[in-house]
Order: sequence, then structure tokens, then C-alpha cells
Amino acid sequence: MSKSKQIISVFENYQKSRITFVQEISQLASRTSNIDTLHQLGVMDLLRPLLLDTVPSVQQCAAQALGRLANFRADLAEAVVTSEVLPQLVYALSQEDNLYYKRYAAFVLRSVAKHSAQLAQAVVDSGAVEALVDCLDEFDPKVKESAAWALGNIAKHNAELSQAVVAEGAVPALVVCIQEPELTLKRVAASSLSFIASHSPALAQSVVDAEGIPNLVPLIESHDAKLKKQVCSCLSHIATHSLELAELVVEGEVFPKMFLLLSDSDPTVAKNACTCVREIVKHSKELSKLVAHAGGIPAIVAYVSNASPETGAKIPGIGCLGFIAAFQETLAYAVIEANAIVPLGAALSSEVTPERVKEAAAWSLGQIGVHSSDHARAVADGNVLPMLMRAYLSDKSAPETQDAAKGALKNIIQKCTYLDALDTLLHVNAPENILKYIVAQYAKVLPTDVEAKKKFVKSRGLAKLQAIKQRAEPGTPLYETIDLINQNYPEEVVNYYAPDQAEKLLQMIDDN
Repeated sequence: MSKSKQIISVFENYQKSRITFVQEISQLASRTSNIDTLHQLGVMDLLRPLLLDTVPSVQQCAAQALGRLANFRADLAEAVVTSEVLPQLVYALSQEDNLYYKRYAAFVLRSVAKHSAQLAQAVVDSGAVEALVDCLDEFDPKVKESAAWALGNIAKHNAELSQAVVAEGAVPALVVCIQEPELTLKRVAASSLSFIASHSPALAQSVVDAEGIPNLVPLIESHDAKLKKQVCSCLSHIATHSLELAELVVEGEVFPKMFLLLSDSDPTVAKNACTCVREIVKHSKELSKLVAHAGGIPAIVAYVSNASPETGAKIPGIGCLGFIAAFQETLAYAVIEANAIVPLGAALSSEVTPERVKEAAAWSLGQIGVHSSDHARAVADGNVLPMLMRAYLSDKSAPETQDAAKGALKNIIQKCTYLDALDTLLHVNAPENILKYIVAQYAKVLPTDVEAKKKFVKSRGLAKLQAIKQRAEPGTPLYETIDLINQNYPEEVVNYYAPDQAEKLLQMIDDN
């Protein structure tokens, strides 16, 4: 009997040691400062056989430790793949009755897949997708959540990997998951659907076909910021691909619910909601009108005014205003009447604004001012023409910002008949490719407006014009347009304001 006890004691000690080992390794792996040391000591080779251990708690802790290691860095995830652990995990997902082990096995797969398309492909090649989709039908919500997360990390990289997920029937199961009462499961499922929908119209259509829109839209009114963020992201990824998909999102009655989220206390929720609106309005005049009639423009302007100037958070709102204004004169008027010019000008001129925000602001201002002289004057009254000129000429501006500013200046100036606004741009050092548009507007207005002709002289505009002519090449459109303007004044007046007039008078004195 004593010998039996001794033998049993040996086995018990071995079991306790294994449990202690994997538990402590799992704890150590939760601290990033320990990861490199664990890897150098060959911990993965020690954990691999423990995944097949007969004791469930050993299996669970081994899988948890591997997941934490793989989650930390891509090279560690690659080590998990090369150690041929994935087939064991897939087998566990398919056969194991231990729900905790399934959860941690899915955790390892998600940690591997998140780093790159290559690692996600390795997970797909191991046959994991089918097993993960099956886990979405499990009773335990934590298993569902872990499986949904792994599927999302596979799908996020590219269309091919997303298609692999869709082909195994993941989308209908994920749509069912967003209807479950568990909040975290809703979040993860919505995130995974968002990744799938982002890559192509066909993949977005798969979400639509699985009744994704009518199950996502009610969640806009959730009190949970993380869930609202994922729902808005998913809807925007559906709407972005085509007019038809955008119309389906609108038919799901996202408005005016989505407008309320533009003032959400969580900045990411507000940004994602605004992105969704932008992805809808960009497709057609009719959808832009729908947003305008539903009262969306003031909400968008308020969002642009309040969003952080130091990040790219303003871009979706600025883009919304530009797309809406571009389609029709009346829509551009609605943007102007909502006082959009001031926040757009502030975004363009702020020193802390990122270049991509300035580029978007310049483009949107150009879309507002391009329609008519009234539109151009409304933009000019906001004092944005000098801002656009500075953005175009500044060495600090990115090339994209300069191009957007140049395009906006051209659009607005060619419609602007309010000469007071153009006076600030009429300068001898202004670039000729902009001056030609400015001077052309003077040539249109001055011949028929006596008061404007007088004011042009009094404001020294005619003098500036002669200085510009002196610099211009004879025969160029700029030079010839200035000659046309000069014909509206007596020769003596034009000569009086010529830059070399003083020298000519002195020469006449010398000659006499």
C-alpha cells in the first residue's frame, strides 16, 4: 500500500508541477517586459505538448500563454505558426468539449492572425475558419466572442481573406451574434462585419443579404460608445462602395439617428457617424438632398466646428460639406447658410491643423464657391481667399494641399465679381497662374461699372496692375488682359501709374 501511495504521490506532484508551470508562465506572459526572456528560454517548445495534456486546466493555461506571446509581436506569432501548433488548436475547436479551452484556442488564432495577411493566411490554411464559424453556434457567449474576434482579425487584411471567412458561412452567424444580449459579443461581431464589408461591393452585399442593415441600425441608439463606434463603421463600409448600397443603408432609416451621434461625447463615435454620412452623400445629388432636408447640414457644421483641430477628426465633416455643395447650387447655398465657411476657413488656416485636413478644407471651399458669383462672394466674405493663397504659396504646405488650394482659388476667382475681395490677391508677387484669373475678372466687371473703375484707381489697383504688367511677358494672356483693362482709362491716367513714370519725367527734365 505504501508503494502505491508513493507512486500516486509522484504522479500528483507531476500534475501539480505542470499546473503550476503553465499558470505561472501564463501570468508571466501577461507582462510585456517578460516576453523576450520567455521566448529566449524556449517557452513555446515547452507549451506545445501541454496543449494536448489530459488535464483541462493545463490545456487552458498553455493556450492562454501562447495567445499572449503571439499577441505581443509578429515574430512571436510566426514562431507559433512554425511550431505547428495551429492544427492542434483547430482540432481542439472541432472536437474538444471544454468551452474554456475552445475560448483560449480561438484566442491564440486571433492573436496570430492580427499581425499580417501572411499570418492570417496561415490560420486559414490550417482549416481554422470552418472551426471558428462552428464556434459561433456554441451556447457559451465567451466562446462566440473569441471566435468572432478571430474571424475579424482574419478578414481585416484583404478581400481574399474576407472571402475565405464569408465562404464558410460566417456572415449570417455574425449577424445572429449582434442580436445576442451580451454587449461585448455585439461589439466584436459588429467589428468583424465591418472588416468584411470594407473590402469590396460583393463582400458588403454579403452583409446586406444576411439582413445586416436592419439588425445594425437599431444599435445606433445604444448607450454603449464602443458598440456605436463599430456599428457606424460597419454601415459606412457598406455605404462606401456604390449608390445602391448607400441607398440600402438610408432605407434602413439611419437618419436622423445618425445626426444625433455627430454630437456624441465620444469623439470616435462622432467621427465614425460623420464618416458614414460622408460615404452616403458622396454618391448622388438625391442622397445629399435627403441629408439636407433631414436637417443634417447644421449638425455636420457643428461637428466640424467642435472636432479636434490637431487630428484628422474634422476630415469626414469637411468632406461631407464639400460633397453636398458640389452637386447643386441650392445645396451649396444650404451649406453657406449653415455658416460652414467660418469653420472651414479655421481648419485651413490653423497652425496645428494636419495637412490632410487643410487639403480637405481647401477642396470643400472650392466646391462651395464654384457655382455662381453669389456663392463665390459668400466664400470671399469669409476672408478665405488670402488663406487659400497662403496655403498655395507656403513652402510648409504639402503638395496635395497646394494643389487643392490652387484648384479652389481658380474655382472661386472665376466666379467672383466682388472686386473688393480680389483686391487682396492682386499683388505683383502673386503667381502668374493665379493672377491671370484675377485680372480676367477685373476685365469682365470694370468696363460696365463706373464706380468700380473709380474705386480701382483709388485703391491703387490700377497701379498694382501696371507693376504686374511690367513683370509679365508680352503676348501672354495676363499681359493682354491688362492691356484690355487699361483701355478703360485715359492714357494719361495709365501712364501716371506706370512704375517707370517718375524716371520718364526726370528724363524729360534732363532732356530740356
